[in-house]
Amino acid sequence: MTPVRVRFAPSPTGPLHIGGVRTALYNYLLAKKTGGTMILRIEDTDQTRFVPGAEEYIKEALEWIGITLDESPWHGGPHAPYRQSERKPMYMQYAMQLLESGNAYYAFDTSEELDEMRTRLEAAKVPDPKYNSISRMEMKNSITMPEDEVKAWLEAGKPYVIRLKVPRKEEVRINDLIRGWVMVHSSTLDDKVLMKSDGMPTYHLANVVDDYLMKITHVIRGEEWLPSAPTHVLLYKFLGWETSMPQFAHLPLLLKPDGNGKLSKRDGDMGGYPVFPIEWNDKATGAVFMGFRESGYLPEATLNFLSLLGWNPGTQEEIFSMEKLIETFTVERIGKSGSKFDIQKAKWFNQEYLKMMPNETMAAFLAAELKKKGVELESSKLVRICALLKERVMFLKDLPNEATYFYQTPTSYDAELWAAKWNDEAKLVATEWKKALETETNFVAEQIKHHIHDITEKNGIKMGKVMQAMRLAMTGVGAGPDLMQIIEIIGKVETLKRLGNVV
Repeated sequence: MTPVRVRFAPSPTGPLHIGGVRTALYNYLLAKKTGGTMILRIEDTDQTRFVPGAEEYIKEALEWIGITLDESPWHGGPHAPYRQSERKPMYMQYAMQLLESGNAYYAFDTSEELDEMRTRLEAAKVPDPKYNSISRMEMKNSITMPEDEVKAWLEAGKPYVIRLKVPRKEEVRINDLIRGWVMVHSSTLDDKVLMKSDGMPTYHLANVVDDYLMKITHVIRGEEWLPSAPTHVLLYKFLGWETSMPQFAHLPLLLKPDGNGKLSKRDGDMGGYPVFPIEWNDKATGAVFMGFRESGYLPEATLNFLSLLGWNPGTQEEIFSMEKLIETFTVERIGKSGSKFDIQKAKWFNQEYLKMMPNETMAAFLAAELKKKGVELESSKLVRICALLKERVMFLKDLPNEATYFYQTPTSYDAELWAAKWNDEAKLVATEWKKALETETNFVAEQIKHHIHDITEKNGIKMGKVMQAMRLAMTGVGAGPDLMQIIEIIGKVETLKRLGNVV
């Protein structure tokens, strides 16, 4: 497979949505699969929407999830600079090329005149008022004005923009890698502004020029950019770059959990789940938006979850490391329809990755958290605790709380269960069990279980009737991992103490 050059091109206008991370991931997977190059370009041509800290946030979010960039504002590369605001001087020459070839024009309309145009078109029942091949003929631009007047206005420094001159009757075709052939009639397009009055290019011109200069072979981006694609195809054609035009792939939307509409920041706020990779602190409002990282999701689990929101491997397999994703990924297996953002599935992935985590790694985390509480346990004991609990926790941060009864004698018991389970039979078994364990020298799970089995059998009591009561006595709660293993880990002295508290 020929190595590809792909780019992820976010705007620094706030936190990077999790859908943006998915876009970056799919670009990365294609690049790595072909031995290609992953570029990050900051598209900051609209300086009015620039948000301080947003660029650093993008960098940190991608690093957290494991996306390594080959070229970027932070790593440099042969096509620097990688911020469009720093590339400003190079765009005008391409706008001038379009002007000279008759594929663009100067427009001097004021904002008031543009408002008047829209009002006029709305009054005429035009369904989608726009500046296009028809309406431009009634506006102040270099198509309708005499050449000498245009020249005089330019020399006088009159404010202007440069607009693309979209043909009136032309079919624009795009062979999208996900959607197949997409055909748009030019009459539905507007004459997009290419250069703004402040001398900055718009997204449309800068995007096409930079993709061409950076030798981008594939543009993988969100579905929301599909309406812009015909304009970009025309730009490639008018600039003489048709043979260098990248292949396009427009990704399906991420939908709300119920499938009705696009996933938004508000959905996360209302549902109590993250829609951003890492936490974002809005310095303007003081609002804090939760992130997957701070909510306890592992980067590997988040990566796996995101990879399957729109792409499928063609098998029932669900667990994919980054290496396996790179090996398996193909753009052709990305679906056209939107994907529901199922946060329960994200939790399931996190749990699966916790199960695969080495007990020693979990133990190191638990040791650090317990130390904050002034609790220190032997590392071997911590490893055994984690081995027992790892299938019962959804997030690593849940471990210290789940492990409470391993290092803290219960001071209260589940009241409802106690009333239902603690009876004369339970008290008898607990009393006899304590006596038997006092003389036990081989304090291991098998022996501990042997004693309670003997006691229940001797007294004609079914073990199932008293086991939850014994668990309550030892842990204070009615559910958990194997009780005999718990008792072995907390040790003989603590076990006798806890049984003594209830008999």
